[in-house]
Amino acid sequence: MARQARPLAEHYGDLVRVSLMEARPAGLRTRQLVAATRLTKSQVARGVRHLRDVGAAEHLTPIIWRRRDGYMFSEDPADWIEYEKKQFRQILGRLTRMITGTLDPHLARYPDDEWAQLAAAQHPGVRATLAQLTR
Repeated sequence: MARQARPLAEHYGDLVRVSLMEARPAGLRTRQLVAATRLTKSQVARGVRHLRDVGAAEHLTPIIWRRRDGYMFSEDPADWIEYEKKQFRQILGRLTRMITGTLDPHLARYPDDEWAQLAAAQHPGVRATLAQLTR
């Protein structure tokens, strides 16, 4: 279910979308989007978030980001898959750091804690799923 868009986020998203559509097939880095839209960096970020939350689904065009190209709309499913895998790798890395930095010490200090036990029991499945999605 899509989130309800706030008017400014929707406006920023529209400006970013139009700029990216005009740049196709090339992408635009954040500073280029700032120049093209005349928005601030934070407004561009808000517009990109809106596109990811609402706009991409409405227009059926995924927005991706690559280091060399910046933000872009691509028609190539291979580009989408590459981006999705990178996102899952980042999530897996964050999860691993949370477990080793927070959950493991929590369990070591309070091994009978119900919450920590629940989280520890679920984490292998989540981790395995994310690892599979990064391949």
